[in-house]
This record gives sequence, C-alpha cells and structure tokens, in this order.
Amino acid sequence: MRPPGWGTTRLLYGAGLAAALVLPAAPPAQAAPPSRTPMALPAADGKKGQELPGMPSALDPRAEEALCTPASKEQAKKQDWSRQRLDLDRLHRHTTGAGVTVALISTGVAPGADGLDGRVTARGEAADDCVGQGTFLAGLIAGNGGPAPRLAGVAPGAKVLALRGTDRRGQPDPALVTTAVRAATTARADVIAVAVALPRKDTALTRAVAEARKAGAVVVAAATPEPPPRGSADEIPSRTYWPAGEPGVLSVADMLPAGARPDSALPTGTVDLAAPGAGVVSGGPRGKGHYLGAGVAVATAYTAGAAAAVRAAHPAESADAVTRRLTATAYPADIPQLDAYAAVTTVLGDAGTPVGGAERAAEPVAVRDTSDTDRATGRAVLFVLLGSAGVLSLLWAGFALTRARARGWRPAGTGTSES
Repeated sequence: MRPPGWGTTRLLYGAGLAAALVLPAAPPAQAAPPSRTPMALPAADGKKGQELPGMPSALDPRAEEALCTPASKEQAKKQDWSRQRLDLDRLHRHTTGAGVTVALISTGVAPGADGLDGRVTARGEAADDCVGQGTFLAGLIAGNGGPAPRLAGVAPGAKVLALRGTDRRGQPDPALVTTAVRAATTARADVIAVAVALPRKDTALTRAVAEARKAGAVVVAAATPEPPPRGSADEIPSRTYWPAGEPGVLSVADMLPAGARPDSALPTGTVDLAAPGAGVVSGGPRGKGHYLGAGVAVATAYTAGAAAAVRAAHPAESADAVTRRLTATAYPADIPQLDAYAAVTTVLGDAGTPVGGAERAAEPVAVRDTSDTDRATGRAVLFVLLGSAGVLSLLWAGFALTRARARGWRPAGTGTSES
C-alpha cells in the first residue's frame, strides 16, 4: 500500500539524457498531508520512458503515523543523464574510491541495500532508514549498481559510514548533526558528507566541523535545505545555511541538466560547486527497484563521491588540496560545475591550477543561478549535449574560461560564514 500522495515519476530518455516528470497521485479523501516528493521538472525530448517512484527527502512531520517509503517495483533500463554528465564509466577506469571511507549524515542507510551490501557501517538508529533518502544517496556515492553496473555511484569501491542527522521522518536536528560529525571524526572518515542544511549557526556544530577538518577530513555540505512545498512562502531572502557556511566546508548546490539551478532553489551566496540534482536514479533501503531523486542532497552526494575518488587517486593530497582540486577543475560558470573525471585526471601546478587545461568528461554548459531572479520566468529547457568531439569540448572550455575570467571569476575556495 502506498502512503497518501505517493506518486510515480516518469523517466524520459532523449538525446542521450534522462529527465524527470513527477506525476502525483490524487490524495484520498481526509488523508494525512502527503510526504514530500521530488519537484516536477519539464520533460526532455523523446517520447519513450518509464515510470519510477520519486524518493522523498522527508516524511510529513504532521502525520499521525510515519509510513516508510515503500519498495520500488520498477527498475531503470538505462543510465541516467547525471552519470553520463560526470562520465562515470571512464572515471572508474582510473579509480573506484577503494580504501576511502565516506561518512554520510542523512536519514540513515540500510546496510543490506542492493549494491551496498558489505560496505556500509550503520549502527543503531543509523541502520533504520524509513525515509529512504540516505540509502538513495549512499548508492550515488558508493553503490556498485548491483545487476546494473552502469548505475554505479561515483566511488563504488569506497565504504560508507552511515550516521543520522535527522529524526526518523527526515527532519534535520542540530544536535544529531553535531554528534554525527564528531562520530565521523572519531572514525577517521576521509570524507564527511552532510546532506542536510540548518538555518541557524550552532556553536557546537562549528567546533565539530573545525575538529573534523583539523583531523584531515574533506567536509562537503548541502548549500541549502530542500525548497518548501509550493505555495508555503512567497519569497525567501538569501541567507547562509549551516554547516555549509563554515570555513573550509565545500558548499554544494543542485543543477538541472542544462546547468541552471531549479527555479524553486532557495537563495544563498555560499555555493562553491553545482552538481547534478534532478532526474537522478538510485536504489532504496527496501527491495531491488529504483527511484528518481532530486535536490541539494543529491548534488551533495555526488560531490562527496567525487571527493572520495580524488582521495583514492591522490592519497598524498591534504583535505584542503582535495577541495581546491575539485573547484579548480570544475567547469567555469557562475557557479563552477563538478567534473569528477577532470578532478581525478588533471595535473595541477604548484599554485593548484590545471597544467595544460583539464580533460573534460563532457561538453561544459553554463550554470544560471536563478535564486535572485524573477521566480515567474519560464523554466529552463532540460537538455545537455553529450559525447561531443574532444576538440570541441576543449574549444568551448577555453571560451567559457575566458569569459568567466573577464567577469572576475575565480575558483571558489571556502564559503563565507556569518554569525
């Protein structure tokens, strides 16, 4: 039985990419408010597709009973656009992240989930993932794809330390996030991914993040929370969220296939990288089926997986050097776009800049940060050109970099913090 409001998401393939269109089910009479599901996105070109259930970021906190996200009965037939955009097939020829541990602070992770069995450490409540998002994200970081290897995560050889930063329904809690960061530091995690964002600065969390960085961990965090349900707020002013705003933390936002941020994205000025965050396929805590996910947490997971891949390929580099590598090799744009393949394979000079240019995974596209623009503008068309000739990719990269430098762009290092 599906929870009230549980809908399906159509996965469409066209021009070598996938996009999502949420098709919500009609809620039954006098039902509890539905759980949040990935936002609706315009469809990509192409008529062929399949339906996959959407993975919620949280369950309704007002419902009398928490109905856990049910197992998906559908399996994706093709590799989605995000894995093509990051060129994971080619990345895995260089590294799978073996020997690296990623601490994932989210809704928990099911240790025996398909594609993750044997590489997840989850104790106590962290092993109970009612929402399912944590397990979904773990698959993006370190899943091996199970029977579908082309749906593997960025670092399928890495291990995952699952930690709870939310209650059982997925609502973030500052005390839980702080405890989780400290536990990750004690466990000597190489990468700490904080998939939640808090609206207020917390002194204890600030200290925990500083200790984690001092211990040598790369800390990656969601730049903002997921946007509220439509109609719940007219306009939200730009602000800093935490721990993304802490010094040295790599702050990540989500982007659509065309490179734009979603129209509903919460505004913030502390974004270091943008990564795929819409129409992304992964598994869940129950069954062997697939879901479609979207949002900042998805982008954070992809970036954490890229950090794990870099740490495995360049074990002598410090955490700060890994962060610089991820930002220096990103596609130049208003918000630099994650390029996991370039981060692993590019030779950096003494100043931490690419020597001879970075070899790109795919043709770069421009990121348009829509957070401060009119929310009524039309949605960006979802498309991305993949598989272009290498020489065209290099020419476009040079052109984009020249324009970016003319605007005063420089690779983002650390997010600013505010009291």
